[in-house]
Amino acid sequence: MDRILLTEADIRRARGGVLRVESEFLLTPTAQDLALKLGVRVEIARPGQSLTQGKRVVAVAADHGGFEMKEQLKTHVEALGFLVLDFGTRSREAVDYPDFAHAAAQAVADGSAERAIIVDGAGIGSCMVANKVPGVRAAKCDSMADIENSRQHNDANVLTLGARLDRALAKEMCASWLELEFEGGRHARRVEKIALVEKRYAR
Repeated sequence: MDRILLTEADIRRARGGVLRVESEFLLTPTAQDLALKLGVRVEIARPGQSLTQGKRVVAVAADHGGFEMKEQLKTHVEALGFLVLDFGTRSREAVDYPDFAHAAAQAVADGSAERAIIVDGAGIGSCMVANKVPGVRAAKCDSMADIENSRQHNDANVLTLGARLDRALAKEMCASWLELEFEGGRHARRVEKIALVEKRYAR
């Protein structure tokens, strides 16, 4: 079977961290590097097969400081029945958190993922980055009270965490955050005003 050659341009067209192709493939060296950086996985599509199989999709990402927690949370979220799209990083090697936070937040903005969970050293920088992406409402949470407020009152669709958070608490927080529903009502008006502020400064 002939193999197709995938370039950087192909990797950049991937949605939700997955690039589906219809035959065997080869990656150029630069495409391979970019795929690792962005956390893109290349898969051969099967006729009639859905990658999500009806599951809710959650994007995850981290910098080097949040790598270990991200790996643990990824396994935990998968065990809860969600499909996880991992945007990296893939090791403890030093990287720049904006690259990974942006990729995960963009997956939420373009509809590839329902929500995203991002981890860096303090959780603050990734929250700042994610909130620059139109349509994203990122919340940096440190407690169960933060989790409840961010979902029930603010309809947060991106959660950022600091890597120094207790791991058991972080898992509990993620599980609750993924299941809690937005209460709407008076809160809906306020969330709509967040969107209006965003539109006001959009170019």
